[in-house]
Amino acid sequence: MGTLSEENYLKALFYLTNEKNQVSVNELSLFLHIKMPSVNSMMKKFSVKNWVNYESYKPLTLTREGKKMAAQVVRKHRLTEMFLVEKMNFGWEEVHEIAEQIEHIQSEVFFDKIDEILNFPKTDPHGSPIPDKKGKIIFQEYKKLSSFSLGDEVVLKALSDSSQNLLNSLNEKKLSLGTSIKIMNIDACDRTFEVKYLEKNEFLSPVVTEKLLVEKISS
Repeated sequence: MGTLSEENYLKALFYLTNEKNQVSVNELSLFLHIKMPSVNSMMKKFSVKNWVNYESYKPLTLTREGKKMAAQVVRKHRLTEMFLVEKMNFGWEEVHEIAEQIEHIQSEVFFDKIDEILNFPKTDPHGSPIPDKKGKIIFQEYKKLSSFSLGDEVVLKALSDSSQNLLNSLNEKKLSLGTSIKIMNIDACDRTFEVKYLEKNEFLSPVVTEKLLVEKISS
């Protein structure tokens, strides 16, 4: 595996190239808050290691080996988050910063043991898929809550954004993964959803309904 700095770059490349396998050096620079010359220098090193395809003034693409390396860093991060929640009783809003530190431990057997203790989970506390040891990822085809209609019943399966603000807001509303939600009303003007779950009604803004990934309950 790479150094701490290399792993941070790999993880950034994983997130930025998730939808399309290309990203500009500028996007990477902005995402990591690192100056362009430093990013270019690191990408030249990655190119030598055959982790990225790099040409000046052209978008970067991850190679097959690069994708595997990046996914393995993400695997360590997401396994750690799951361990912190499931075995140490941390809240899902508390684990990111701790996992950022633990993910750089250079011991494959350490993370294999975490995986075993957790009984080989497929997702992290926020519903994001955990890559396997070979870097393979099984993505679930969940839909945004905002795409559903009045009267639909769904189950909250994952979040497209696990920011502190969103997690704190969901905690306040006592809305967690696995919760069944029924859409009671949709404001015609601003698309605010009135939903019912746990025998209570709540209002969810369009910003929130865009970030909640759900699965419809078959009628």
